[in-house]
Amino acid sequence: MVTLPSIAPMLASPGGLPLPGGDDRWAVETKQDGQRVLAYLPGDGTALFRSRSGENITSGYPELQALGEVFRGTSAVLDGEIVALDERGRADFGRLASRMGLVRSPAAVISRAARRAPVHLVLFDVLFLGDDSLLAEPYTERREALESLGLAGERWSVPGVVVGNSEQALEATRAAELEGIVCKRLTSRYEPGVRSRSWIKIRNLVTTDAIIGGWMPGKGRLTGLPGALLLGQRHEGRLRYIGNVGTGWSERERAELSALLRVAATTDCPFTPVPPVTGAHWVLPRLVSEVTYATRTRAGYLRHPSWHRLRPDLAPEDIA
Repeated sequence: MVTLPSIAPMLASPGGLPLPGGDDRWAVETKQDGQRVLAYLPGDGTALFRSRSGENITSGYPELQALGEVFRGTSAVLDGEIVALDERGRADFGRLASRMGLVRSPAAVISRAARRAPVHLVLFDVLFLGDDSLLAEPYTERREALESLGLAGERWSVPGVVVGNSEQALEATRAAELEGIVCKRLTSRYEPGVRSRSWIKIRNLVTTDAIIGGWMPGKGRLTGLPGALLLGQRHEGRLRYIGNVGTGWSERERAELSALLRVAATTDCPFTPVPPVTGAHWVLPRLVSEVTYATRTRAGYLRHPSWHRLRPDLAPEDIA
């Protein structure tokens, strides 16, 4: 057996359509909403899984250990994503979150968590196979090698891919309420640790209106200004906290918001229940914002929210 090299995962850059050079130069995969992982399979029946940061997370996912037996007698390093599926077969990050961080927990705790929220390993690249590094090979060669491995099991699979048709693929993921797509240049080599323009991730974004109920102060050059806004929506007559947004503003917008927030300052939290945030400044729930986000967690919090604009034309009573 060979000694497997430690490899940092290649990262995709955010982008949009149309794709540079035209659709026929790109492969399109569904964007997975899970935990990025590199699987190290030395060929002796064992498997080691490392997160994007390089942390050994093997013990946290005992149901994936059997992948090592699939590679008994040969060596491989595979790139993929650990996901937890909901009742409709879609990746549910909230469900996966209950498994993440259990690496140092007792085996009995991990076992119970695995029964409650079993995971699936989506494998989308092969970086090392047998005695050979495939890092310098083009995407098409690596994909062919990956498909030749026959990785179709109860706990792991290889995702489908299409060449071209990126707009239709993005629309299909939107209709299925999936996070989006990742487009990979057919000629691209694997660039360890690089956020490359050869991989482009495109998220399906949802726009929603939300009531501003507070803010968190910024740091450094933003001292005294809002670093993030605390958002809510009405639910059963109460303002329910749905998360915070801290990106997407211009400096002018930040300054204008700061002035409006200070006028609306109050000592009472407008959210029910009070959100678990420290150092919040509460405001009267009078300002309505428009934000975009990717998905919601099972608890209803916005994931990847971004500020769009203030909505002075809407009253808080209009926001559900």
